[in-house]
Amino acid sequence: MSFIEKGWYKQSRIASTVLLLLSPLSLLFYAVSTCRRFYYTKWVQPKNAQPLIVVGNISVGGNGKTPFVIWLCHELKQQGFNVGVISRGYGGECDNYPLSVTAETPASLCGDEPKLISQITQCPVVVGPNRNANIQMLNQAHNIDYIISDDGMQHYAMARDVEVAIVDAKRMFGNRWLLPVGPLRELVSRLKSTDFVIYNGQPDLSPSHDVDSYQLIAQQPINIQSNQATDFAAMPHAHAICGIGNPQRFSNTLKQNRINTLSFTAFSDHHHYTLADFDKFGDEPVIMTEKDAVKCAAFAKPNWWYLPVAVEMPEDLKNRILKKVINVGKEYGL
Repeated sequence: MSFIEKGWYKQSRIASTVLLLLSPLSLLFYAVSTCRRFYYTKWVQPKNAQPLIVVGNISVGGNGKTPFVIWLCHELKQQGFNVGVISRGYGGECDNYPLSVTAETPASLCGDEPKLISQITQCPVVVGPNRNANIQMLNQAHNIDYIISDDGMQHYAMARDVEVAIVDAKRMFGNRWLLPVGPLRELVSRLKSTDFVIYNGQPDLSPSHDVDSYQLIAQQPINIQSNQATDFAAMPHAHAICGIGNPQRFSNTLKQNRINTLSFTAFSDHHHYTLADFDKFGDEPVIMTEKDAVKCAAFAKPNWWYLPVAVEMPEDLKNRILKKVINVGKEYGL
């Protein structure tokens, strides 16, 4: 955890004190973001041709949005709908946007999360900083019923029909300050205007708080080269690496599934891997997240593994989400 994050999540009194010196910047951030939201929502947002669902959050860092997006894609496809996904494509560097993600598109161009979504769901995915341009490209190339935006809650130039806010149940909202003093992009009160506030994991709240939540359940480790799964008990001791927003979650998952690690290395989120990152491991086994694996597949060794996760959604919550989304679709004639 970086010095700044320790301050955000109250892990260091010194860091918290230093960050408070930046409070005027947080006030400026609030003023600019509030004016920007008012401007776009009142005058600029174009009307979409089909229902658009934003899966986002109000804080920076990994909250578990991408597994939820993948889950929602699968659920809507099972209902017989054609689903497309748009994303900013963080971590990717491309000269020309928007970019349509295909099986041949490297994660270095489109970003690790869009690549993973495309690979798992087989839904068309378009990335780029201008989400309205992404929508236009998606519609030009595909017959789409629903569009899901992976992140983009604060991208107010884009109209939306359903908002799902994902909250990390362990880190919650940190010190509840806006950037840069805290991890928030918007105030916690913003959640009152969303359709769903869903916690990734079970938050430590009083019994009087009835919240919606899902669990990320680890699946069997899969060999990156052979794509073959192995039992947890048969998984060899391995060096663990990850480049995600919340490395502690991956570490906890490994421990919960009794995967013994020789070491644990956390890179920055969306890290661009090279073989040099693995030199210190020699020929010993390595295990990583599925998001990391899409960037390492081209040079993976035979004893490199990844640990996929799947969303375990309560039936009642699943039904409420689908009812809301499908009812919105009916307004568009679906």
